[in-house]
Amino acid sequence: MFTDQQKQALAKLLAAQGVSPEIQVVEKMSGDGSDRQFYRLAVGEGSQLAVLPGTSQPQGLAEARAAHAIGCHFFESGVAVPRICGFAEECGLILFEDLGDSKLHDLVLRQGTEAPEVAACYRQALAALVHLQTEARHGFQPKWCWDTPRYDRALMLTRESGYFQKALCEDFLGMNALPQGLGREFVFLAERAMEEPACFILHRDFQSRNLMVCEGKIRIIDFQGARLGPLGYDLASLLLDPYAGLAQERQQVLFGCYLDALASHLPLDRGRFIEGYYYLALQRNLQILGAFAFLAKNRGKPFFRQFINPAAATLHEHLAEPQGRDFPCLRAVVEQALNLIRENKQ
Repeated sequence: MFTDQQKQALAKLLAAQGVSPEIQVVEKMSGDGSDRQFYRLAVGEGSQLAVLPGTSQPQGLAEARAAHAIGCHFFESGVAVPRICGFAEECGLILFEDLGDSKLHDLVLRQGTEAPEVAACYRQALAALVHLQTEARHGFQPKWCWDTPRYDRALMLTRESGYFQKALCEDFLGMNALPQGLGREFVFLAERAMEEPACFILHRDFQSRNLMVCEGKIRIIDFQGARLGPLGYDLASLLLDPYAGLAQERQQVLFGCYLDALASHLPLDRGRFIEGYYYLALQRNLQILGAFAFLAKNRGKPFFRQFINPAAATLHEHLAEPQGRDFPCLRAVVEQALNLIRENKQ
């Protein structure tokens, strides 16, 4: 719950809004993979979300300060993010506009990916993504980023391909005799992905559980990890999202919608974008699998276990495409991993 410092900070933020400083918690909310704490508060005649930093200091404070700075910039740039109603820098408490409880993922579960309302929300999400990536880069300050200022080779090797190898293959599945050439393939993949222009805004977790549906409009949350990066990565995050399980045909339609939207914001070489997208999608798929395995095993969050098999199957399909011939070791590892996952019903 709230510490004394957080209670005092919250009372000040509420008083600054001209409402009662008495704290009325309506409910404690889950945070998926985050160790931050989320509370819905009664504020005046409405509600707001109080977000408290994670327990790791000073990282928790740094993440909160990034969320505030980036969130304010995005909102002022017309990005579809929640309004920030208050921020206590000394303890990292943020008050956000309450967007309700309906995520795009929830809509998918209720109606299916082919439903007209769901399809409209995906198109809206793609338009919002393009705006974030292209328009919000004007005035964006890398010094706001709490983690790294840009998506780069080191991040790919340690926290995507390396994450996949350590968290999924070794720790989760016990695969300790991995091919010697796997590391070389990861380096090649990272260097190829680095060839894509990285001067845009990267959300880095743009998927259906980070997209709220509020009054029929898509709103983007969990943006505190934003940094500079390439365009295709966030698109891959949405299209390959294991939570939604979009069919290939639906992915292709949405891919075209994204390119059309992007072409209205900047000059676009579609062939170059499509070629580079393959490698960024591979990187994202590796990151997803590392994260799901780590959260399921190390963080004790069984919710994520159910998505490991579909994410691994997507990676296997991706590696079966012509470009996958450059990754024979990774293909062998993924085939072995899939067999272990299915044998153990992970």
